[in-house]
Amino acid sequence: MIFHSGKSMVKKVQDEMQNCADWAQVYAELENAIKIKHYSPRTLKSYVGYTKQFQAFVKSKSLELVEVADVKEFLTYMAVKMKVSVSSQNLAFSALLFLFRNVFKTEFGKIDGIVRAKRRLSIPVVLSRGEVDRILSLLQDPYRLMIKLMYGCGLRISECISLRIDNFNFEMGILTIHDGKGKRDRTVPIPETLRTELEEQLGSISRLHDNDIKTGYDGVFLPERLEEKYKNDAKEFIWQWFFPAQKLTHVFERGENLRFHTHETSLQKALRRSVLKANIPKKITSHTFRHSFASHLLQANYDIRTIQKLLGHSDVRTTMIYTHTVRSSTLKEAKSPLDF
Repeated sequence: MIFHSGKSMVKKVQDEMQNCADWAQVYAELENAIKIKHYSPRTLKSYVGYTKQFQAFVKSKSLELVEVADVKEFLTYMAVKMKVSVSSQNLAFSALLFLFRNVFKTEFGKIDGIVRAKRRLSIPVVLSRGEVDRILSLLQDPYRLMIKLMYGCGLRISECISLRIDNFNFEMGILTIHDGKGKRDRTVPIPETLRTELEEQLGSISRLHDNDIKTGYDGVFLPERLEEKYKNDAKEFIWQWFFPAQKLTHVFERGENLRFHTHETSLQKALRRSVLKANIPKKITSHTFRHSFASHLLQANYDIRTIQKLLGHSDVRTTMIYTHTVRSSTLKEAKSPLDF
């Protein structure tokens, strides 16, 4: 048994307390850096979560001794011991890259030798058109229109809630999606069947904007890329959210009352209630409608490269997963041996 002197125990406790205080400061700076860049609350939660996992991994180290090599070991640990998915490991990498760059003021440089997580084949859940319509019939606007856009245009939830007036070109019938996953812009056709509903929503936004101007609001939140270029245009109609939040948000750091978009949690809750009422025995999330968009296009004999472009996938292998969601359409329909 090893006995520690009273002084060494006190020193150990003091060091642990100091380390906790240092990490508390790290989280405060991390949260501030994320807010300055106007990242979503979802990104904030995710980045803080992975930072906490990293802190637990290096807990025996003083914060000042934490280095890039620890990131390599942590990411390898995630793949080997935790057996996380490829996307989880990639997200952890992004979170720690942001932490080191914006809080520790250190660049990663080139990191070699990380054991990569294994890509698992996970076939997406898709809905039939009838199931989509059943859920839509149980939703109320604006959530019904949001889900229609997600299904009709293949949008992610983050892309849908962050749409602005600027994204819509009604004359050409095109919707442009900015800053999606991977920072790649793409365009998709605006569904003709939604044109009337979208124009009605545009009218509602116009009335809300007129009222906001009269009451002296300070504009909408602008992403970093827009704020640098159009910092004085936060009140312009073109930058208003297509699905605005009902109430203004007071930003204490700026002393401003700003309009944010509808929170994704509100949409998720509304969807969850409708799915329960629809009584469909599938695990359905907002992303299921994006999956269904891709699967239904494939069933309609759309080229896989076209679907890849509409979804904004950088690698066609990601899009190929949807081939597992449709039945074979060869000349001789594939059958089970029991049906021969």
